[in-house]
Amino acid sequence: MILFSYLEQPNSSKSSLHVFVLSYLILLVLLLFPIPHESCSPSERDSLLQFRSNLTFSFNNSRLSSWATIDDCCKWEGISCDGNGLVNEISLPTKGLGGSLSSSLAGLSHLTQLNLSYNQLTGNLPTEILLCPSLVVLDVSFNRLSGKLSMSPVGNFSLQVLNLSSNSFTGPFPSLGSLAGFLTAINASNNGFFGLFPSSICGLSPLLRTMDMSHNQFSLDIPPGLGSCLLLTEFQAGNNNLSGPIPEDLFDMTSMNLLSLPFNQLSGNIDGTIITKLTNLSFLELSNNQLSGELPASISQMPSLEQLLLNGNQLRGEIPPEIANCTKLKILNLRFNNLSGELAAVNFSSLSNLNMLDLGNNKFTGDIPASLYSLKSLKALRLAKNSLEGEIAPAMVELQALTYLSLSADGLKNITTALQILKDCKNLTAMILSKNFNKEAIPTNFEWADRYFQNLQVLGLGGCQLTGQVPLWLSKLSNLLALDLSENQLTGPVPTWLGSLPYLFYLDLSGNLLSGEIPPEITGLHALTMDHFESRINQSILQFPIFIKPVNGSGLQYNQLTELPPAIYLQNNTLHGMILPQIGQLKNLHVLDLSHNNFSGNIPVELCNLTNLEKLDLSTNHLNGEIPSTLNNLHFLALFNVANNNLEGPIPSGGQFDLFPPSSYEGNPRLCGAILLKHCSNHSGNENPRTTKHMNKKVLIGMAFAICFGGAFILIMSAFTILYIVKAQQRKYARTNKVKFIATSVSSFPNVPSGDSILVMVQNHGDLAKKNLSMSDILKATSNFDQENIIGSGGFGMVYKATAPDGSKLAIKRLSSEMCLMEREFRAEVEALSRAQHKNLVSLQGYCMHGSSWLLIYSYMENSSLDYWLHEMANSGLILDWPTRLKIACGTSQGICYIHETCQPHIVHRDIKSSNILLDEHFEAHVADFGLSRLILPYNTHVTTELVGTLGYIPPEYGQTWVATLRGDIYSFGVVLLELLTGRRPVELFKPKESAELVAWVKQMRYQGRQDQIFDLQLKGKGFDEQMLKVLEIACMCVNENPLKRPTIRDVVAWLENISADLRTK
Repeated sequence: MILFSYLEQPNSSKSSLHVFVLSYLILLVLLLFPIPHESCSPSERDSLLQFRSNLTFSFNNSRLSSWATIDDCCKWEGISCDGNGLVNEISLPTKGLGGSLSSSLAGLSHLTQLNLSYNQLTGNLPTEILLCPSLVVLDVSFNRLSGKLSMSPVGNFSLQVLNLSSNSFTGPFPSLGSLAGFLTAINASNNGFFGLFPSSICGLSPLLRTMDMSHNQFSLDIPPGLGSCLLLTEFQAGNNNLSGPIPEDLFDMTSMNLLSLPFNQLSGNIDGTIITKLTNLSFLELSNNQLSGELPASISQMPSLEQLLLNGNQLRGEIPPEIANCTKLKILNLRFNNLSGELAAVNFSSLSNLNMLDLGNNKFTGDIPASLYSLKSLKALRLAKNSLEGEIAPAMVELQALTYLSLSADGLKNITTALQILKDCKNLTAMILSKNFNKEAIPTNFEWADRYFQNLQVLGLGGCQLTGQVPLWLSKLSNLLALDLSENQLTGPVPTWLGSLPYLFYLDLSGNLLSGEIPPEITGLHALTMDHFESRINQSILQFPIFIKPVNGSGLQYNQLTELPPAIYLQNNTLHGMILPQIGQLKNLHVLDLSHNNFSGNIPVELCNLTNLEKLDLSTNHLNGEIPSTLNNLHFLALFNVANNNLEGPIPSGGQFDLFPPSSYEGNPRLCGAILLKHCSNHSGNENPRTTKHMNKKVLIGMAFAICFGGAFILIMSAFTILYIVKAQQRKYARTNKVKFIATSVSSFPNVPSGDSILVMVQNHGDLAKKNLSMSDILKATSNFDQENIIGSGGFGMVYKATAPDGSKLAIKRLSSEMCLMEREFRAEVEALSRAQHKNLVSLQGYCMHGSSWLLIYSYMENSSLDYWLHEMANSGLILDWPTRLKIACGTSQGICYIHETCQPHIVHRDIKSSNILLDEHFEAHVADFGLSRLILPYNTHVTTELVGTLGYIPPEYGQTWVATLRGDIYSFGVVLLELLTGRRPVELFKPKESAELVAWVKQMRYQGRQDQIFDLQLKGKGFDEQMLKVLEIACMCVNENPLKRPTIRDVVAWLENISADLRTK
C-alpha cells in the first residue's frame, strides 16, 4: 500500500520515487537470496584433503579432479555444505575409490551423511568415523573393508542408518551401545561376522525397522532379545549357520512384513500358537532348513501372506485346509518335504491370486483336487513325484493361464482322455507326464493335433511303458523342442517325419522296441545343423524344471531345459543297419547314444565332424573295422564307449582318448593299445605296393645320400641311445614295485631318480599325510578307475571319486598323457603348484607317477561344482540364490587374482569354467585345475601348442593365435559371471563352432535394451536387480572382444566385492 501511495504522487516527486523503488528492490533481493558463504573453513578443507591423500583411483574419470582445481571445498565433487559453509554431506558412491579410510573425516563436526558405497576401499573402518556424533547416515557397503569392529561407545549419537554390507568384516558383531539409540536400519549382510547372533541390538534400538544379517557365519541358537524390535518390518538372517528352534520372541515383532531365514540349520516345529502374531507378514521364507512337524493350521490367520516358501525341510502331515484362508497367496512352495494326505481336503479355489503352486516330491495321495481348476491366474503347477492317482479331470481346461504342467510319477491313468483335455489349455508350453499311464496304448487318432498344442515346446511321456507306435500326430507339433518317449514299449520304425520338426533338438526314444534302420531324414534335423538357432526360441519356457534325462545322468530326473544338451538317444532298441555317415552333419549335437542295438558296419569317420560332442556311446552292437583315429579331434568328448562289438586295430591315442577307461573297449578282443596293455603290430594294411614298384630315380639318389650320412648320424646318437636304454630299465624296475604315498613338506620333495615311480608329495595341512596308501588302494578306491566313479572331466583329464580304506573321500585326477610329456616337467609344475596356497584354490594333497598313470590327489569337495548346482540341481529344490552366487563369484575372482598376481611365478589358468569351480560344504568357491596349466614367467605370455580351454569359455583371440594370456582368463571368468546371472550354459542348445552363444545373446539383449530379461527367472523379482545389473556390467567388460580393454583381475575383485547379495523381495 505504501508503494502504491507513492505512485499516486505528482511528477515533482518522481526522483524521490525512483530512489525508493530501487531501495525496495535491493532489500527484497537480499531477503530472498542471501549471499552464500564464500568458502568452507580451512580445517574442514584440510580434513577432506587428508581423506583424499589416502585414496587410490581405479577409473581415470573419477580422480576427484575438482578437489585440486577449486579452492572452495563446498564446490568439490561429492561435497555438500550447509549455509554456514560447514560440510554436512559426502556422497561418493561408485567412484572407483581405493585405498584406506582416513580418520580425518571425524573432524567434520557437522557431517550428517557419509556415502562411500560401491568402491574398493580397504583396511579398517576407523572408529572415530563410526562415533562421529553428528552422523545420521553411514553407508560403506560394497567395499573391501576388513578387520574387527570393536567399540564401547558412550555419549549422544544421531546415527539412524548403518550399512556395512558386502565387506570383509569379521569377528563377533560389536555391541553398539548408545550408538544404536536412534537406529532405524542396519545392514551387515555378506561379511564374515561370526559367533552368536546379535539379538541384543533390538534392546538398544527401539526404533529399528529393517535388519539384514544374512550371509555371515553366525552360529548356534538365536539368543533371545529380538522381540524388543517392535517396529521391525524386515528381518533377514539367511545363509548363516544358525541352529536350534526359531526363537519365540521373534514372533513378537508384529509389524514385520518380511521374514527370511533360508539356508540355515533351524530345527523343531513351526509353532502354530505364536506365528499368528505376525498378521502383517507378506513374505515368509524358511526354506532349506531342518524344520519338522506339521504345517500349522493357524498359518491361515496371516491374512497378508503372499509368498510362503517352506521347501527343502522335513515337514510331515497334511496341508491344513485352513491355508485356503490365505487369499493373497501368489506363491506356495512346499516341495521336497514329507507331506502326505489327500489334496482334496484343501479348497484351493479360495487362492484366486495363486500363480505358482509347487507341491512336488512329497507323499500326497488321491486325485488331483477339483478346486485347483478354478485358479484362473495359475501359470505353473508342479505335483510331480507324489502318489496321486486317477485321471485328469475335464475341468483342467479352466486353467487357461497355465504354461507349465508337471505331473510326473503320479500314477495317473487314461492317457487318451488326458491329452484330449489338455489340448484345450492353449497356453501350455511344457507338459511333463512321465511315469504315468502304465502300459496303456499311446493314442494314434488325434486328427485335431494341427489345431491344438501349437504352443507346446516340451513333451515328456517317458517311463510310461506305453504300447503302439510313435504316433503321426506328433508331427503336427511344429514348435516342439524336446520330445521324450523313452522307457516305453513302442514298436515299429523310427519315424521319418521326425526330421521335419524344425525346432527339435532333444530326442529320446531309448528303451523301446523300435526296429529297422535310422531314417536318413533324421540327419536333417534343422535345429542340430543351423547356426544361431536359439534366438528363435521362447526363452521363458526354458527355465522350468522337466523330468527328463541329462547328458551324464542315468534314468530320469528333474532338470531345466536349458541344461539339456542337443541329443539323440536311441539306445536299448532293436535297430539295425549301418550308422549313417550323414549324422556327421549334426554339428550342434552333444550326445549320441546308439548303444544296445544291432548296428553293423564301420564307425563312420564323419563322426569326427561332431566337434561339440560330449558323449558317444556305440557299445553292444555288431560294429567292425577300426576306431577312426580322427575321433581324437573331439576335444570335448567326456564319455566314449564302444564295448562289446567286433572292432579291431589300435585304439586312437592323444586327446581325450588317453582318459577313457579300459571298460570302454572291453568285448573287442582284436583291439589293441596302451590302455589295454596290449601291444599293436607295426604292420599296416593300408600300404600300396605300387608305391615301391614305381619309386623314381630321384628318390633312390636321395636314399643313397641318406645312407651315407646316416651312418655318421647313428654314431652320434649311440650315446643318447644307451642313456635312453638305461633310463627305460629304471622305469621298468620302478613299475614292478609297490607305490607308496610318502608325506613330505610343502617345500621339500622326494629326492628320487627321474624315472622312479615313487614320486609323491603331500601337503602338511592335508589329511592325506596321515594315510599310507598304495597304488592298489587307489585302484580299489576308484574301482580300477571305473566310469561309474567319474565325477568330472576336462581337457586335462578325468576326475574320479575315491573312497580311501578309512572311509574318507578323495578326488583323484588321472591326467592325459599328452599333457605331461616328461617327468622332470611334471615334477617342476607340481612343485610350483604346491606353493600356490589360497583359501579359494583347490590345494593339492598328493601326486603319483606310476608307469603310464599320472595322478593328482585332491580333497573331495562336498558340494561338487558350480556347474552342477547351476545346471544339474537348478530344480531340485536346492537353488542357488543371488547372495550365494555372488559369494561364489567373489571367491572365484580372489582365487584367480592369487594365481595371476601373487603366486610366483604367475599362472595362466587356461580353462576357467563353472565345472572347475568347486564348492565346499559352506559353498565357498575353490578354483580347480589351475596348476595344470603351464607356468609363465612374470610379465611374459605363455605359448601353447594347441587351442586351450573349453567351448563357450574360449576367448575369441585364441582362435587366431596359440597364446594363452591372463586377459584370456578374464574373458573365461566373464562367461562364468554370465552363467551365474542367467542360469544358462555358455553353449546351451544350438551354436556355431567355437562361438560362445551366451556371450552373443547377452550382447544382443543389451543392444536391444532388454537387459532386464537376461537374468535367471529364479532370481528375478526378489529385490536385487540393481546388484545384478552391476555384475552384468562387470561381466560385459570381461568378455570384451579386445583383450586390451578387459580389466585386470584385481579390478574385477574390487568391483565384485562392492556388490552384495540382497534377499529383499519387493
